[in-house]
Amino acid sequence: MTTKLFGTKVPRVEDDRLLRGQGRYVGDVFSGQDALHAAVLRSPHAHARILDIDVEPVLDVEGVVAVYTYDDLEDAMGEPLPLLIPHPTLTHGRTQYALAKDEVNYAGEAVAFVVATDRYVAEDAVARIRVRYEPLPAVVGIAASRAAEHLVHDDVPGNVGARMEQHNGDAPAEIAKAPHTLTLDLDVERSACTPLEGRGVAARWDPDQQRLQVWSSTQTATGVRAAVAAKLGLDLRAVDVITPDVGGGFGVKINHPWPEELLVPLAAMRLGRPVSYVEDRREHFVASAHERAQVQHIEVGFDDEGRLLGLDVMFWHDHGAYTPYGLIVPIITSTQLLGPYKPRAYRVVFESIYTNTVIVTPYRGAGRPQGVYAMERTMDAIAAYLGKDRTEVRAVNFIQPDEFPYEHGLVFQDGRPLTYDSGDYPASLEKIKQLVGWDEFPQYRKEMAAQGRRVGIGLACYVEGTGVGPYEGAHVHIETSGKVKVATGLTSQGQGHQTVFAQLVADELGVRFEDVEVVTGDTRRMPYAVGTFASRAAVMSGSAIHLAAKRAKEKALRIAAEALEADVDDLEITDGVVSVKGAPGASISLGTVAVLSNPLRYAFDEASKSATQFAVGDPDKPPVAPGEEPGLEGKDFYSPERSTFASGMHAVIVETDPDTAEITILKYAVVHDCGHLINPMIVEGQIHGGVAQGVGGALYERMVYDENGQLQNASFMDFLMPYVSEVPETIDIDHLETPSPLNPLGIKGAGEAGVIPSAALFASAIEDAEGIEITAMPISPSDLFTLREEHR
Repeated sequence: MTTKLFGTKVPRVEDDRLLRGQGRYVGDVFSGQDALHAAVLRSPHAHARILDIDVEPVLDVEGVVAVYTYDDLEDAMGEPLPLLIPHPTLTHGRTQYALAKDEVNYAGEAVAFVVATDRYVAEDAVARIRVRYEPLPAVVGIAASRAAEHLVHDDVPGNVGARMEQHNGDAPAEIAKAPHTLTLDLDVERSACTPLEGRGVAARWDPDQQRLQVWSSTQTATGVRAAVAAKLGLDLRAVDVITPDVGGGFGVKINHPWPEELLVPLAAMRLGRPVSYVEDRREHFVASAHERAQVQHIEVGFDDEGRLLGLDVMFWHDHGAYTPYGLIVPIITSTQLLGPYKPRAYRVVFESIYTNTVIVTPYRGAGRPQGVYAMERTMDAIAAYLGKDRTEVRAVNFIQPDEFPYEHGLVFQDGRPLTYDSGDYPASLEKIKQLVGWDEFPQYRKEMAAQGRRVGIGLACYVEGTGVGPYEGAHVHIETSGKVKVATGLTSQGQGHQTVFAQLVADELGVRFEDVEVVTGDTRRMPYAVGTFASRAAVMSGSAIHLAAKRAKEKALRIAAEALEADVDDLEITDGVVSVKGAPGASISLGTVAVLSNPLRYAFDEASKSATQFAVGDPDKPPVAPGEEPGLEGKDFYSPERSTFASGMHAVIVETDPDTAEITILKYAVVHDCGHLINPMIVEGQIHGGVAQGVGGALYERMVYDENGQLQNASFMDFLMPYVSEVPETIDIDHLETPSPLNPLGIKGAGEAGVIPSAALFASAIEDAEGIEITAMPISPSDLFTLREEHR
């Protein structure tokens, strides 16, 4: 019998196939076929003029089929790549060309594109291309950019792409008259997504059908489709974009189009053969996207209890050489910085500035880790100044449960008012204190000290805007077999969409979970969509799928009511069978209802015999009712009035080695509120993965450039990532459910939650263990060792 699946730990349907090595990624699309392969010549300079490109040495290489430079790009392909999210304050937005024109602005920028019979030949050919450069001074780092002794772009004064201010109240005035004030300067360094699978794209052109098929490892199939159509001068309907299995996205794959997503289809059309490109790991480091780098200056005024009277924040955001994704990251920092707190007055100003480094796009958390770092470090500083417990200072500043919806008087990243929909922050604080043993920690510290061991405890709170619009859609089709096919346009990168979406459909339709199949990221199945980012999949596509399934159910019950000569209100669906309540013999399967929904002239099989013109329907009525389509399907779209706001609190106990300064995690606890939980196991899996990335971002991962703009650690030999030995073996998780009133399921997003508070959390715990102020993250053992020496 069908049972309700919403809120149940249903095992992921994706895992068996993926764990058995049966995944199908971009690199597998043309496997075994006579496809061509591409390689990219990338600039060795961070900043230089291109004087000449000589491709002659390549043209006679056996196996080389084509070589492209900027001069080979025509019409829209010769124009800069799109600035995806314009903003009024982005006064000096700049984007690169698919292949560099006249100048390169970061080491790794695409200069030439070679297509050959295999990747080895293409790589060898790339090495033979001769380019004469005139090196220019490189601007590396926020300090150099602000100094503006040299410019990244000659037409961008001071290297400032944007300056934005938001405020609610008069923060400087409140600070000036506050009983107590503090000033903090905080740094966060660059990091990178580094997913398991790098970027990749494959394309095939059908000259007879005049149709282009593109496979991309992307977070937005419909976005890539629109960009490819626009740049290649094709009708939108002539382009299909399919997202196969994706080995992680984490934000880097939301940017579109990457140069290769245009160059590969262009080559496929010109050459009349399938073309494939998959970046190698070094290319991902030097040519994809980074994030996190910000310098933050905070001034705060507060009373004797630690209440925030005025908060004034200025920060500088390093957006790299170009701004294809606009100001989303710093806007999120500036608005999400407030977390669960309600300062009397708040002002934030940021400058988004150019450097001769890899571009910046959102990385899991997308500006929130920096904002939480600023706010939570401020809370810790206030507590230390007043000699109060860190939880007490937070508690007196919380928005209270009866104050929702809570308006901050700011504009969020979706262009809508920053209005929190629901939450209970005092309850979360009590849960996290119990989970980590906050009140018992002083005794634990004494016991560890007696053994010569040094431990510290940290806490960090956050609020995460999720379910960002503008919309997502879904199509639900009940087939004559009784199976249910579901399509939604956003893509999957391992989140478990095929499982949670099937749970929603099985519940709404009353069918077996095993009979529901979900397809994502295929424009042939759902051409209208936005993408997977900002913890929006469950809220947006989940709501759309729920609504579409509801439509399909309503139609199924209408048709079944006619067939069973019953009232719709007397029907129920269980295990895919529609029956009359209280009348066991009066029933009809959904598969048969699907047959009846599509009156046919011809009988193709046994099932279709039931739907021919002499077998079905009232002779006095038209076979298909006015305004209704044949088939048992439901289609709907969900567009929210504004974002939902999830929240959470993390706590950690760390040990710092007195000799080596190594940092060991002894206990990690999470309390999370994403409204109603569709699948608690998948939510917890998202938290586990996020915590692992957060540990990396706080203790290990940083992108190190030299003064010439050369990335010094562009490999996993040098770029440190946490292994399983560095990630907490056990993470204690508790859930709080405050439903969102903004969508039919009462849910909020969860995908980024685990990573958001990590920098602030570890800084708090390490500072507690060492008694040394922590103002820059990430912090490695060598950093801590240096801080100790300076402190001495």
